[in-house]
Amino acid sequence: MDIALKTTSFLQLKKPQNRFLHLPTQKSNVSTKSFTPMASLALAPTVGLSEIFINLKKQGKVAFIPYITAGDPDLSTTAEALKVLDSCGSDIIELGVPYSDPLADGPVIQAASTRSLARGTNFNAIISMLKEVVPQISCPIALFTYYNPILKRGTGKFMSTIKDVGIHGLVVPDVPLEETEILREKAVKNNIELVLLTTPTTPPDRMKAIVEASEGFVYLVSSIGVTGARSSVSSRVQSLLQEIKEATTKPVAVGFGISKPEHVKQVVGWGADGVIVGSAMVKLLGEAKSPEEGLKELETFAKSLKAALV
Repeated sequence: MDIALKTTSFLQLKKPQNRFLHLPTQKSNVSTKSFTPMASLALAPTVGLSEIFINLKKQGKVAFIPYITAGDPDLSTTAEALKVLDSCGSDIIELGVPYSDPLADGPVIQAASTRSLARGTNFNAIISMLKEVVPQISCPIALFTYYNPILKRGTGKFMSTIKDVGIHGLVVPDVPLEETEILREKAVKNNIELVLLTTPTTPPDRMKAIVEASEGFVYLVSSIGVTGARSSVSSRVQSLLQEIKEATTKPVAVGFGISKPEHVKQVVGWGADGVIVGSAMVKLLGEAKSPEEGLKELETFAKSLKAALV
């Protein structure tokens, strides 16, 4: 598997088609009634991803990076979840844009995307939500999106749009390194850090090229396959971390399959600069009996993971 390259086992990389979200044309039925404009109470401006890692390194700490899918179970809950995760000590939050063909994602996040799209979530609705929420949180947000939604809007317009709402980072899993030049150019112009991914099957030379081009941090995929909670973290991650750190001084965050406090401690012990937790978070929110219960469970879980980093 190689998300950032053309050697991936789960991504059939091809020229993107115009398939943005496959949404109906009617107006979104997403409720935003709980969004509370609080410009007067806005927190201090957040810093970029790179600066977060620099500050944490000075303190001898590791970044906690949770992931959730926008619009699951609804955008109002997403807004509250972002604030909950921020209050629990998240250093960066990764927010997934739901997509109709999420090839890099496992069953949990695929199901979350399907539910979100069925409720009418679209990019414009997500941006509207972020305009209200970003000023209320202190940690930066990195968007996780596939390439087609970016192409649909136009790369330059997409980058300026997410910049205007305060997004600091971007992860695009289905773009091979050779095709990231335009993305990187537009990202730099808009002060967006484009995070690239490397995997257990990435050849050493290509890994070095990826980490050289990546901004913010290097995203190390811990296992072969799609996203999803796993019972253990492959010991191969330890040697992969060593190889990457021999090639770059940039911070490295490990994701895919991290779902328990013990996983967090293990990966930190191996030298990771950040830990990304996705499917386990998404499952709590998406499968809870109510949004309120999901948010409470999310808070408890996030605090347990954050505590494992201390």
